[in-house]
Parts: sequence; C-alpha cells; structure tokens
Amino acid sequence: MKYLNHYPKDLQDKIKVLIEKEKLSSYIKTKYPTAHNFTNDKALYSYVMDFKNEYFKKYQVSKVMYDGKINVINNALGMHSIVSRVQGGKLKSKNEIRVATIFKNMPEEFLQMIVVHELAHFKEREHDKAFYNLCTFMMPSYHQVEFDLRVYLTHIDLYGKLY
Repeated sequence: MKYLNHYPKDLQDKIKVLIEKEKLSSYIKTKYPTAHNFTNDKALYSYVMDFKNEYFKKYQVSKVMYDGKINVINNALGMHSIVSRVQGGKLKSKNEIRVATIFKNMPEEFLQMIVVHELAHFKEREHDKAFYNLCTFMMPSYHQVEFDLRVYLTHIDLYGKLY
C-alpha cells in the first residue's frame, strides 16, 4: 500500500480490511459511481479554465493537456510549469498544466483534485500550510478526495482499473 504510507495506521488498517474482505471496489464505486466526460485535451482545457477563472484571474494558462509521460509510479499525477523567456525588452511567462492520462477515465472529483492542486502551485510553490489552505479553499473536500484517490491507486495496483 505504497500510496497510503504516510497516513495513520488506523486508516491503513481500514483499507487493508476492505482488501481482505474484497470490498475495496464497492467502497470506491459507492463513493464515486461514474467517470467524467473530459476525455480530450480541449475538454480538459475548458474544465481547467473554469477553475482558473473563478480563483486566479491574474494568472494565464497557455496550455493544458493530458500527458502520457507523467508516471504515477514516480509520484507524479500532474505537473505545472512556468516557462519564462525574454521577448524584446520584457520577460514573458507561460503557465502550463499537464495531467496524467490515467485521469481520462476517473471520477470527476479525482480530476478536480489534481486540477486544484496544480492551479494552487501557480500561487504557492511549496507543499506547505498555505498551499493546502488554498487547495481546501478551492475544494473543501480536497483532503478526503486525495485519500480516496490514493485508495483507488492502490486498487489499480491490486486489481486494475474500475472505470
């Protein structure tokens, strides 16, 4: 259960019990019954821009895409990048968000959690208290959804995909 290592032992034990009783799939499907419909880059861009426009009016996002090179095994589910370059006498920056392709077929709450996480990095670079406060401001259930996503990643390791 590598995705749940930093959670308290009692939470890990609850998930182990679900695994032993073969109820992990039903636990996930009950909370998140269907996958979202944002399965291409254009739809993902629109989805991200809706969040960006609601919470980050001054930041511009130039590119949003699913990226098959992002590997969950390497502890990355999404990436943000800020590319700066000199254009004439001015410094221009472009913000990009890349989401692992595994999120094409997942519940919307999981996709939303990754989008919120990557957008929060435009304002807060480090994973500190201010960063997580911003995430929970944009998505009050952020921590629960992150935990459930980690449970689902554990499910994928053990049994494969549900969606």
